[in-house]
Amino acid sequence: MSSETTLPTTGTIAGDGTSNGLSKRTLGVPALVFMIIAASAPLTVVAGGIPSNFAVTGNVGIPLSFIVLGVCLVLFAVGYAAMSAHIRNAGAFYAYIAQGLGRATGVGAAWVALISYNAMQIGIYGLFGFAASSFINGKFGLNLPWWVTALVGFVIVGWLGINKVDLSAKIIGVLVGLEFVAVIIFDIVSFAVSPEGVSGAGLAPSNLFTAGVGAALAFSMAAFMGFESAAIYSEEAKDPTRSIARATYIAVGVISLFYAFSGWAMTIGTGPGQIIGEAQKFGPDLLFVFLSGHGAVIVSDIAQVLFITSLLAALIAFHNAVARYVFSLGRESVLPRGFARVNARHAPVAGSLTQSVLALVMLAVFALAGIGSALGELYPVLTFFTWLTNTAAFGLVLLLVLISIAVIGYFRKHGSGYSLWTRVIAPALATLTLGTVFVLIVVNFNVLIGSEGFSPLSWILPALVVVPGVAGLLWGLRLKRDRPDIYRGIGFGGAPDPNQEP
Repeated sequence: MSSETTLPTTGTIAGDGTSNGLSKRTLGVPALVFMIIAASAPLTVVAGGIPSNFAVTGNVGIPLSFIVLGVCLVLFAVGYAAMSAHIRNAGAFYAYIAQGLGRATGVGAAWVALISYNAMQIGIYGLFGFAASSFINGKFGLNLPWWVTALVGFVIVGWLGINKVDLSAKIIGVLVGLEFVAVIIFDIVSFAVSPEGVSGAGLAPSNLFTAGVGAALAFSMAAFMGFESAAIYSEEAKDPTRSIARATYIAVGVISLFYAFSGWAMTIGTGPGQIIGEAQKFGPDLLFVFLSGHGAVIVSDIAQVLFITSLLAALIAFHNAVARYVFSLGRESVLPRGFARVNARHAPVAGSLTQSVLALVMLAVFALAGIGSALGELYPVLTFFTWLTNTAAFGLVLLLVLISIAVIGYFRKHGSGYSLWTRVIAPALATLTLGTVFVLIVVNFNVLIGSEGFSPLSWILPALVVVPGVAGLLWGLRLKRDRPDIYRGIGFGGAPDPNQEP
């Protein structure tokens, strides 16, 4: 693969990422926080994830799980945020691991990240299509298949992906704000109803740490996916030295506390003694059924519309993440340099279009495969959404563990001015805790994908993440042997490491 050193210094192929790369000084801390929270999709988690967790695990302590995981991720964020002051690369995970654990490992991590973020983004189309078509069909008496509404979302996401990132951020900011309003209304109504009184059962450690705690934590971890995405926008942040760290801490705190409180409110509104049975009965409709029964149909309808826009915001956020990974890898010639192409709006147009094409292909595959499925209307949720998003969670938690280790490796060489807590203790604790969560995901993967007992998908889906990671590692080693000029720039935005380490 050619390093193409004859490319012009200006134009549409990003070279050094300065004059002709992504938009500079575009996103402030609030915009970054909204992008992060949009990826975690607050209303989607509260309406879909939390009831599903109650239903599948039978664990009343689900609200407390968000606090436990929040502590784990704060430990992770200590070293992650410290590294963000030094590394500004749209490849984020890829760059961090390359500089902390070696370039070849970084390439392997990049391929894991590409698979994982793509799986998360594309899988969400399944739930988006189902939710949008169900709502429209119910209100207007139509019979739209799920893939029609999914295609409408696809067009919106694809169009925003090739525009300036601040346009996406503004739209996402509005959508996320409305999501919070909807969930807060649900929380208030829940405490007002409280059929069994206000109880601390949902936050009691004795209710969480039971036989089902492993599956409960694995389920809840998916709610945080996307929290790490601030670093992906480091080249577009107004003050990358400070804003990435601040946005990450704020997002982790808001996500964990908000989900814990809303999950607790759900137990209060339904009753701790009834929450499991009601969740198993209604699933993701529990929140809307509750609002219809204790508020007004119009309130429930508005919440359902916001549920759909919540999914749209998540689609936009993960699409942007994938596009920037592709851009970063193209800029460093790990992928062909054409993937680093940006347009006049400084959007990573090649990465965006690549992600859109892949999403369209997968939409077509699952739409065709679902014709006549015995699963009926739930087909895109039980297959497309469930399989791909849990595969993504598997890959992203694996990357979190690797980054925790990479922080220690990085600060062995660049630790001047940082405390032992930042350099070693916090990332070591993050490695231990997140490693435990990763093991729980592996052990409970059949539960996460809705399979009773062993299923070939329990190892096929994780292999879709692991095998490309190993292939990426081998590709990195080949670059080291055959193209040392490219290898030296891996994880450094295409510029050689100033320390020139092998």
